[in-house]
Amino acid sequence: MDLGLKDRVYVITGATRGLGFAAAQALTGDGAKVVLTGRTEESASAAAGRLGANAAGVAADNADPGTAARVIETARSRFGRFDGVLISVGGPPAGANEAMTDEQWQSAFESVFLGAVRLSRAAAAELGEGGVIGLVLSASVHEPIPGLAVSNGLRPGLAGFAKTLANEVGPRGIRVVGLLPSRIDTDRVRELDALSGDPESARERNSAAIPLRRYGTPDEFGRTAAFLLSPAASYLTGVMLPVDGGARHGF
Repeated sequence: MDLGLKDRVYVITGATRGLGFAAAQALTGDGAKVVLTGRTEESASAAAGRLGANAAGVAADNADPGTAARVIETARSRFGRFDGVLISVGGPPAGANEAMTDEQWQSAFESVFLGAVRLSRAAAAELGEGGVIGLVLSASVHEPIPGLAVSNGLRPGLAGFAKTLANEVGPRGIRVVGLLPSRIDTDRVRELDALSGDPESARERNSAAIPLRRYGTPDEFGRTAAFLLSPAASYLTGVMLPVDGGARHGF
C-alpha cells in the first residue's frame, strides 16, 4: 500500500535516537522529508546524516518558547513545505512521588507538557487541510507505571489536550493523533528495567504480561508512526493508539 508520503515534510522532535529516530527513519524510507531535532547540533546533524539527503538536523529544546517557530521555518526553507509534526520528548526523571522535587516537576512540565502544547499550537496555526499533529505519549495515559510519578502525571494531561485540539482543528481538515508505546526495546526502557536491580528478570516478567510475549522493536513503532502521520490514515483523528503488543486489555 502506498502511504502517500512521497515529498511530504514533517518535523520530528527528540529524534536523534529511540522512538523519534525510528519514526524519522520510517518516514524517510517511504519518501518523506524530515527536520529532526536534538539537544545539540552534533547529535541532530549526526542523526540526519544517517538518514541521508531527505533529512535535516536542528539543535532545539522543546522547553524553549522559540523552538516551534524555528523548526517549522526550517522545514519550509529547507524542503519547501510543512505537512505535520511528531512531538517526541525524552522521558522525565524516574522515581516515586516522594523522591521528586518541585524543580524536577517544573522542568518536566516545561519540556514534556508545555513544550508539546506550544509545538502543537504553532503547528495547528501553520498547517492546512491534510496536515497532522502527532504526539508520542506513553501507556501511562491509561495505566500508571510504577516508579514514573512525573510521567504518570503529565502524559494523561497531554492526551486530553490532544483530543481537545483534534476537535478544534478537525473542521479545517487537520488531524491530531497520539501514540502510546509501552515496552519498546529502547535505551529508555532498558534503563527502566535496570532500576529493578535485575534487568533480565524485569524483562522476562514484563514480557510475560504482554500477549505477544516480547518487547516491541523501534522499527515496529516507527512504521506505526509513519502510517498514522500519512495520508493513508486520513480518517483517523483524536485517537490514542497503544503500541504495546496487546498489553492494554481494556477498550
